[in-house]
Amino acid sequence: MKFLRFVMMDVAKAAEVAKAGDKVMAGLPTGIKISASYACQGIAFPGVPAHTVVAVQVIEAESNEAISASSWPVELAGATIWDVPVLELPVAGAAEVEKGLRG
Repeated sequence: MKFLRFVMMDVAKAAEVAKAGDKVMAGLPTGIKISASYACQGIAFPGVPAHTVVAVQVIEAESNEAISASSWPVELAGATIWDVPVLELPVAGAAEVEKGLRG
C-alpha cells in the first residue's frame, strides 16, 4: 500500500535525525520502498512552528512492521512521523470509483 510520509523535526535535531535516517536508508527493512523524497525549504503548510524541518516521502509498505522498522529509529532521534495511506484512483472515472466506495 502507498503512503505519504511526513517527517517533522525541530531544526536543532536535524543532525541526529539525518544520521538515523542515513542508517535506515543504508539498509531499508524488507517490505519498504521509497519512491520519492522531498525536503521543504519553507513553511510546508499553515501551523508549522518556526524552526521546523519538514520532509515528505512517497513510500510503499507491505506491512505495519515494515513501516515501524523504517520509522522508529528516526522517531527515537527526535522526529515526528505521520504515515498517511493513499487511495489510488484512476484519473478517468474517479467519480464512479468514489461513488462505489461510498456505497
